[in-house]
Amino acid sequence: MTTHYDPFDADRPLTMRCNCGRAHSIADHINAFGGAHEESSTPHRLVNNGGISPDEQRASDFMEAALVKALFPQEPVRRAFLKAVGRPTAMAAIASLFPMGTMQALAQDKKPLEKTDLKIGFLPITCAMPLVAADPLGFYAKEGLKVTLSRTAGWAVVRDKTLAGEFDASHMLSPMPLAMTMGIGAAATPMVMPAIENVNGNAITLHMKHKNNRDPKNWKGMTFAIPFDYSMHNFLLRYYLAESGLNPDTDVQLRVMAPPDMVANLRAENIDGFIVAEPFNQRAVFDGVGFIHKLTSELWDNHPCCAFAATRKFVETNPNTFAALFRSIVTSTMHCSEMENRSAVAAAVAGPNYLNQPITVLEQVLLGRFADGLGNIRNEPNRINFDPFPWQSMAIWMLTQMKRWGYVKEDINYAQIAEQVFLATDARKRMAELGFTAPKFNSKTHTIMGKTFDPTKPEAYVNSFAINKI
Repeated sequence: MTTHYDPFDADRPLTMRCNCGRAHSIADHINAFGGAHEESSTPHRLVNNGGISPDEQRASDFMEAALVKALFPQEPVRRAFLKAVGRPTAMAAIASLFPMGTMQALAQDKKPLEKTDLKIGFLPITCAMPLVAADPLGFYAKEGLKVTLSRTAGWAVVRDKTLAGEFDASHMLSPMPLAMTMGIGAAATPMVMPAIENVNGNAITLHMKHKNNRDPKNWKGMTFAIPFDYSMHNFLLRYYLAESGLNPDTDVQLRVMAPPDMVANLRAENIDGFIVAEPFNQRAVFDGVGFIHKLTSELWDNHPCCAFAATRKFVETNPNTFAALFRSIVTSTMHCSEMENRSAVAAAVAGPNYLNQPITVLEQVLLGRFADGLGNIRNEPNRINFDPFPWQSMAIWMLTQMKRWGYVKEDINYAQIAEQVFLATDARKRMAELGFTAPKFNSKTHTIMGKTFDPTKPEAYVNSFAINKI
């Protein structure tokens, strides 16, 4: 039996040309005929390249069909395109824009895992909470995974160990998979990011000596620590400074520093302040060396921060394992998003094997009721939240900031890169399978410091700023 299927018409049933000459669907073949004709014992044989099962082939074909129909909603256009270039050429072109292998990997049902023992890198910050908490809370074990969490000091180490295959997957800053895919800062390696781990959860913290120096217009000559060049922290601090009239490349010094080292450097006055994930802002307050100047949620509420990512090679080599990993982390993310679970989560991850922080510090971050170091008790329930959906518009914003500040010098296709790395469509499908509601769209507008970002006009957005490097 050979496949006769038009991928440009997703409404047409998948039919097979049997060795007997009949054309019928796989369901007809299995259900009506039971694998053989009613009037004879001639078996129905399926011609199947590469050992692909009928169900796998059908899933693959329908995925291609749905994608093509979304790209070419008008049937005459689809057929004209097919006639002009042919199906193999058409699908090769589309595959260059969309990671079909990864999409198909995520779309598979639960099947035997290719690999059960995994090593995952993370930094000891609250952004990693879903990935870390999935261990003591049993979400990995539920999926048949044995995960070794490897605590790492800095983001460059996470990147390098992931690229070297020492980590199967990793907690990453959300701009990192984009930079790694484009070959910025390291050899170009296709990455996928199927889930955000947290939104918000960061702050700008200053040394106590600056408690009367709250206006950023007066910060010229100051030194700030950032955790990595390809981070929301870098992009948000640059944005904040530039909106205040300071050029972040000439008016202040930005120093890349591992998050666990920031409080000690603030205490020693090697830096004037830092922007970083929790719990280090709250730890600076706890230790009496700094105060929280501004939560990053005050710059962009519900901005992305960290994410769960892997190389596309790992995903396509271990599709069932990766799907199980995705289920574990998204389930943990949604668990952490519930306020009533957070005290228990804080207790589960406070120890030396995980975040190694006082529970009091973690609870102030997770519950949103905290001392700011200036004598105030603030109540900000959305100080940090956990939302796994990887909005592609967020990726496009990150790419505009890479372009704005000179990390990317050539012209880029913003939407294409966002679609390749931020797997929003797949996340929506998997979240639905887990019983969670996901947004209906992959992109939306965002408001950053009172200004609207339209992801459909990235280049105009980049060119709209008075202070940039382009």
